[in-house]
Amino acid sequence: MTRSDLADIYRNYIACLNRQDWPALEQFVHGDVVHNARPFGLSGYRAMLEQDFRSIPDLHFNIELLVCDPPQIASRLTFDCTPAGTFLGLDVNGRRVSFCENVFYQFRDGKIRHVWSIVDKPAIEAQL
Repeated sequence: MTRSDLADIYRNYIACLNRQDWPALEQFVHGDVVHNARPFGLSGYRAMLEQDFRSIPDLHFNIELLVCDPPQIASRLTFDCTPAGTFLGLDVNGRRVSFCENVFYQFRDGKIRHVWSIVDKPAIEAQL
């Protein structure tokens, strides 16, 4: 798979998330996906994402930086949103916050197999 092919798959994955097109998720995410060393499987990964959208109704993934080195991707995602209630243990309660997430993905068979993610919690804390 070329860098361009992998980048296209990833951009389509992010578009799928932003549409909340959960049935299409299996086109991009491996059935045995692991997130931050926790084996979720596709159903668990989907449940995590659905919960994210319930907790953050205006959630929208924006790719700020994308580096492809097949079979890996590194991405910096930006968010400007209003989480309801508690988010990452912080009482956000509907206030607008902006933050980034740095994510590494490893692909297998053209699908996301491993995800390592870190959210910039100090940036959110500084806004509260």
